[in-house]
Amino acid sequence: MENVTNSPVLVQKEDISNLLFPAKEVLSSGDDIKIRRSDLERATKLGNAERGKIKIIFEDKEGIKKVETTIWATTEKNIILKGGVFIPIHRIHQINIY
Repeated sequence: MENVTNSPVLVQKEDISNLLFPAKEVLSSGDDIKIRRSDLERATKLGNAERGKIKIIFEDKEGIKKVETTIWATTEKNIILKGGVFIPIHRIHQINIY
């Protein structure tokens, strides 16, 4: 998975619905995209089973952001956080499970 070098800005989950997400994929490697999908599925299972927190590093129109939350569901195109907040998968750089 590619390493994000810019310092991500911490955002609150409730503010994500106000962000704008371009259509362009943020990862350049097909392998990284597969790893991201696998990490998201694992994080979703953890969130549903144990309410485990995940750090999600993503990019909106303004730059790189991070949020620490629980993933409730993963669809083909989005992850769904508590409160029905969506983040497009193609804008996620990295998922850190802790």
